Amino acid sequence: MRPQCYTTFAIFFALVGAQPACANDSEAETAVGGFTLVKSDSISMDSEDLFISRDLVRVKYRFTNKSDAPIETLVAFPLPDIPPTDAENTSYWSEKGGIKFKTKIDGKPIDFETVEQAIFKDKDLSARLTALKLPLNRLAKDFEDALKKVPKAEVAKLVADGLMENTGSEEYPNWVANWSLRTTITRHQTFPANATVTVEHEYKPLAGGSVGGNLDAWRRKDKELEKEFNQTLSRYCIDKEWLASFDRIEKTKRTDMGAYSEVWLGYVLKTGANWKGPIGDFRLVVDKGKADSLVSFCMDGVKKISPTRFEVRRKNFTPDRDLDILIIDWWNRN
Repeated sequence: MRPQCYTTFAIFFALVGAQPACANDSEAETAVGGFTLVKSDSISMDSEDLFISRDLVRVKYRFTNKSDAPIETLVAFPLPDIPPTDAENTSYWSEKGGIKFKTKIDGKPIDFETVEQAIFKDKDLSARLTALKLPLNRLAKDFEDALKKVPKAEVAKLVADGLMENTGSEEYPNWVANWSLRTTITRHQTFPANATVTVEHEYKPLAGGSVGGNLDAWRRKDKELEKEFNQTLSRYCIDKEWLASFDRIEKTKRTDMGAYSEVWLGYVLKTGANWKGPIGDFRLVVDKGKADSLVSFCMDGVKKISPTRFEVRRKNFTPDRDLDILIIDWWNRN
């Protein structure tokens, strides 16, 4: 069955971030170049209750170790990658004070580690950048100062290898990084034999989005933008009915400067398939934030439960794709 997209309507304009959220827990192992997510043959995910909004992500799991022995393992919670910085400044990504991640096991807070990696063409460049004392996060406040201290010959190598480019001038440089930032939350956890444990995560999503986008009717007629537009349709399961709603509202909101901004939310859902069997009881609630915002995402069986919230419930659910959510915020013409 084709994934369905569900919509509602707009917002008063406020340039708030789009947020890629985080990911399902997955058993992991440490390997050269980073973490490898592995499949568990003994631990099942009995339930997952997931809430996603632009300001908060909250998820609660119940896991059962079905073996006769306790299992101690490394558990990884990967966040969606922050993509390379945009040379055209059409999108924005920032941490806005950090994700403020919290995690509990059976109601008790536990310690965890945050692992960052710089990924370029599927290769981990973390060691190289760290050796140059460059933050892996291009958006870090001290990145520019750190880059000034890197020998010019090393900067030239980064440029030659396609890792960075200067879109400004030599006197007033504007450095663009072409690597993605991959962040993984990890913890060591013991699953008692023949027992069920509850795991809870809560955090503020990383922020991203764009002022305007490629959904305008005139852009759809531009052959040069056709590929990008079709990718957007596929990623968020946007259909003709949704576009008709968008066009109708956009006409009433349009100004010389535009009409809307986009908010993006993402969640690495596929790792939920790494446990023994399917997710027994899956519940998803997406909150678009404002009653008149438009929202679209790929999921069957979506039910509207409030002016801003949409619910999905599934039994014996095996996710085969990650979750991407698009929210359209309309500008206030006043």
